Amino acid sequence: MNTNKKVLILTANYGNGHVQVAKTLYEQCLRLGLDVTVSNLYQESNPIVSEVTQYLYLKSFSIGKQFYRLFYYGVDKIYNKRKFNIYFKMGNKRLGQLVEEHKPDIIINTFPMIVVPEYRRRTGKVIPTFNVMTDFCLHKIWVHENVDKYYVATDYVKEKLIEIGTHPNNVKITGIPIRPQFEESMPKEPIYKKYNLSPDKKVLLIMAGAHGVLKNVKELCENLVHDDQVQVVVVCGKNSSLKESLSSLEGDNADRLKVLGYVERIDELFRITDCMITKPGGITLTEATAIGVPVILYKPVPGQEKENAIFFEDRGAAVVVNRHEEILESVTSLLADEEKLNRMKDNIKSLHLPNSSEVILQDIIKESEMMAGKADMALS
Repeated sequence: MNTNKKVLILTANYGNGHVQVAKTLYEQCLRLGLDVTVSNLYQESNPIVSEVTQYLYLKSFSIGKQFYRLFYYGVDKIYNKRKFNIYFKMGNKRLGQLVEEHKPDIIINTFPMIVVPEYRRRTGKVIPTFNVMTDFCLHKIWVHENVDKYYVATDYVKEKLIEIGTHPNNVKITGIPIRPQFEESMPKEPIYKKYNLSPDKKVLLIMAGAHGVLKNVKELCENLVHDDQVQVVVVCGKNSSLKESLSSLEGDNADRLKVLGYVERIDELFRITDCMITKPGGITLTEATAIGVPVILYKPVPGQEKENAIFFEDRGAAVVVNRHEEILESVTSLLADEEKLNRMKDNIKSLHLPNSSEVILQDIIKESEMMAGKADMALS
């Protein structure tokens, strides 16, 4: 393998997933001895616009769901008509600077950066360009004639790409890159000890730090602590006000409720949980497939979250709850149904594709070398 290649990974901070995938690919590049740079392109090219749009994106999980639905499905309809012109140009100047400075042999997008294939169309400069898609559904904004290959989560996404005219050879089903720790084997006993949990009771994990997961976490916990067969672990992430609001309830129910802030080794909790309430982001769902964690997806936001949720629900790997009043009943009935839990574990695990970042980078290097060879032949 040619490890002299220079790789430029482009990402954007709309949700944690795109940046997390970029980081995972970056670390795999380092392991392979590649010269690699990561750029948060929109943030670097226009910080103010980027901050405002990221704020609107986060708000879409609470007050702006209709706005986001309009954006997600509306852009899909007008996309081919090139009416969305600003998006084709966004980050163009910064991209030119990055290409000039780093002279990449390969560009990898972990966010739909249309400016990258457009750069080739406008300048005629061919840099092998690859899209690593971060959801279990397809949005047309990822698709462009000057993207050389797509790396996708499932055969479903591949079929959708082929339906809209992508050549089958230009799509590879690899899964979504996740942190290597999710694919390691590990005994469970030390994890139960570390978090002071009993292996004899069910564990419910609530990923409450993510935006828009649950509005009524406290109320749900108040109801669940009465069940002496269930231990609830709430991960608040950086949401310190939520952690604070649950602290007195935790103090009164120390054996049934654990409230945590940011957890670096979240894979440990995935290994001992019987089911998890989370938002249907592509990365979290992929991490759940690696370990086999049944998921309850609460009120998915219209757009890729809704599409991800439908995909997992259709395959018997998730329960989708759309009404606040139904969450408690859904959780308690699932935790009481051992047979359904085991079926869901098997179903979600069957969706996992291992060593995704390694498979993707090996293939990207091979493809870029083939492209370079064809370019040399054309010149001679």
